[in-house]
Amino acid sequence: MNPHDQYMQSAIREAGIAQSEGEVPTGCVIVHHGTDETERPRVIARAHNQVERLKDPTAHAEMIAITQAAATLGDWRLTNTTLYVTKEPCAMCAGAIVLARIPRLVFGVADPKRGGAVSVFNIVQHPDLIHRCEVIAGIQEEPCRLILQEFFRQRRQENNQP
Repeated sequence: MNPHDQYMQSAIREAGIAQSEGEVPTGCVIVHHGTDETERPRVIARAHNQVERLKDPTAHAEMIAITQAAATLGDWRLTNTTLYVTKEPCAMCAGAIVLARIPRLVFGVADPKRGGAVSVFNIVQHPDLIHRCEVIAGIQEEPCRLILQEFFRQRRQENNQP
């Protein structure tokens, strides 16, 4: 299994935790690649959506993971990192990725209605911003899509909607 798939599997596990807690199943991990070739990549943050639990509209998986990663590194600049997330970040999270100077974003499934990285807005690569990041989309896309579809199907059934 290549590293992108491996780290996305960790993000999918986080999404599963969110789903079990009644949250929109989005999971995120941030990997630090070290500052030289001798340092092995390591996961420095892992999170899932906690909007309902915390009653906080900003408690998205990416926001929580960015806060954890900054605390772990002792710096708000998350250079030499990659953020893996199961669903394309919204505009808020995409803005936080730019502000945190994260150089690489890897996501599973696009969000054509609210995506802030490529689908609706291209915040992370906007030419007028001081920082831009590489985007790799479609990693483990099918499992990421399925967990979201299952969650919303179940929610519609609970609300007696077709």
